[in-house]
Amino acid sequence: MPDARVTRVGRHPYNTKSKKATPIRTPGGKLVSQTITKKSKGPRCSDCKTSLPGIKHLKSSAYRNLKKREKTVTRAYGGSTCAGCVRMRIVRAFLLEEQKAVKKLLAERASAK
Repeated sequence: MPDARVTRVGRHPYNTKSKKATPIRTPGGKLVSQTITKKSKGPRCSDCKTSLPGIKHLKSSAYRNLKKREKTVTRAYGGSTCAGCVRMRIVRAFLLEEQKAVKKLLAERASAK
C-alpha cells in the first residue's frame, strides 16, 4: 500500500484557520501539501450590502495584481454600488425633477387665473 503521509509546507506545524493544507497528488505520483487560502466575502454594495457580481472575491492586497477590468464593472458607480441601487438612484432623481416641473407648471397656471 502506498504511503499517504504528507509533510506540511513551511515551518508552521499546526492546522490553524489561516494555515489549512490539503494533500495534492502531483503528475509524478507524489503526495505534496498545498496551503489553502481563505475565501473573502468580496466587495459589497454601499447601499444594500449585497455582494457585487462581476468582481472577484479576493483579499485586499490581491486586488493590486489584477487588471482594471477585473476590479470594477464598466458602469456608473461600477465597483461600489450594485446595478439595482444605481437604477433606483437614477429613477428617484428623475421623479424628483418631474415633480418640480409639475409644481412649477401648476404654480404658473394658478398665477395666470
